[in-house]
Amino acid sequence: MRMQKILMLTGALLALAVQAAWAADAARGKQLHDQYCIDCHSGMVGGDGTLLYKRKDRRVKSYEALLKQINRCDQSLGLKWFPEDVADVAAYLNREFYKFPAK
Repeated sequence: MRMQKILMLTGALLALAVQAAWAADAARGKQLHDQYCIDCHSGMVGGDGTLLYKRKDRRVKSYEALLKQINRCDQSLGLKWFPEDVADVAAYLNREFYKFPAK
């Protein structure tokens, strides 16, 4: 029983260390966004693709919804992004446009 508790604690500490070591990179998110997202968005609005993020009637109302929307775009385009790619793009969009509370 004691060994099981030690293993559980060790696993929890390792998970926390990995989470702390990895943080979303908004600068990398901008690069991914500019490479894979902005052309499609520009085509949707006939010009400045960032208007999708700035409009008053935007669909994304929370950070969780932002992540879901990025995942939908990823699937639609067949990019097969890793979770950290999605998190990086979300960090960029949130920093520049959405301003949802930090996660």
